[in-house]
Amino acid sequence: MRAFLPFMLRAGLTALVAANTACAQVAPQMANAGVKPNIVIVATGGTIAGAGATTANSATYQAAKVPVDKLIAGIPELNDVANVRGEQTFQIASESFTNDRLLQLGKRVSALVKEPGVDGVVVTHGTDTLEETSFFLNLVVHTDKPIVVVGSMRPGTAMSADGMLNLYNAVVLAGTPSARGKGVLVEMNDDILTGRDAAKRINIKTNAFASAWGPLGMVVENKVYWFRAPVKRHTMQSEFDIDMLTTLPEVQIVYGSGNMAVEMYDAAVKAGAKAIINAGVGNGSVPNYAVDTLKKIRAGGVHVVRSSRVADGFVIRNSEQPDDQYDWVVAHDLNPQKAKILAALALTRTNSTAELQRMFWEY
Repeated sequence: MRAFLPFMLRAGLTALVAANTACAQVAPQMANAGVKPNIVIVATGGTIAGAGATTANSATYQAAKVPVDKLIAGIPELNDVANVRGEQTFQIASESFTNDRLLQLGKRVSALVKEPGVDGVVVTHGTDTLEETSFFLNLVVHTDKPIVVVGSMRPGTAMSADGMLNLYNAVVLAGTPSARGKGVLVEMNDDILTGRDAAKRINIKTNAFASAWGPLGMVVENKVYWFRAPVKRHTMQSEFDIDMLTTLPEVQIVYGSGNMAVEMYDAAVKAGAKAIINAGVGNGSVPNYAVDTLKKIRAGGVHVVRSSRVADGFVIRNSEQPDDQYDWVVAHDLNPQKAKILAALALTRTNSTAELQRMFWEY
């Protein structure tokens, strides 16, 4: 119990201050004055539920140790902004997420947002694969209710732990009416990011998550400020539906570098991959000595998707490689791990290269 005290007992937190005047860019906390939204926290584990040996351990710790009820109890201020209940769906480190767990989580979130008494859902998640899960939910859950994915970079036992404020802000955001219809959101380090392009950029700092296109907004002292809105298809406009999915086809990533072993592509096919994401250098480039291998793989029925290993990579079709001629797909601005999610979902709908490319443009 002592290990969790820094998460529960904090000094120096000031009382939340209500704004004296309404501002156009500030979202009201609740739909009706005095009525608190009903928020369900779906817990899956991760660092936000982690514990270190001492308060000095911020980067070495055990993930997925603290149950959701204890997380909620450690933030009594949640009662001021929402009626909150928790569900422990998983208790794992997020690198252990599988397709089956993605489907299970998606179906549970979908069921929750269908409940008339639920106004929003918060998913606590390890940061290692948080960007994949948030994009997956953004593509498959048909709702305009806010779904907010949140994690932390430090366990709750550490000095300056970030999980408490991140979770509090996520609940505020999920209960904010103006968050409706904006797709799945990621709330980290005060920023509001879209689940489509939120990405983990560093593994030991609290500002780990960012987007190439900037945040949608931010949460400051119980107020939500918006600066832009997502324009790519998501949630209610998506052609993918978690309620209709029972399995996902296998998709594998092959990481590009100098002096690549082209046998890695063949190994992915042997492992059952229906599509290969080429995490290429620069503009999703494919080395000249690997082109014939990928052409052969595509001729055998496995799709080839060119993405980029560059953090803010943007792959231009028919640049570097003649994608039209080779019947390949480009991932647009999606990084390899997000391209893997979209490719898997796309293959549940079609095997047409043209249709796959359309989806990469639209989502």
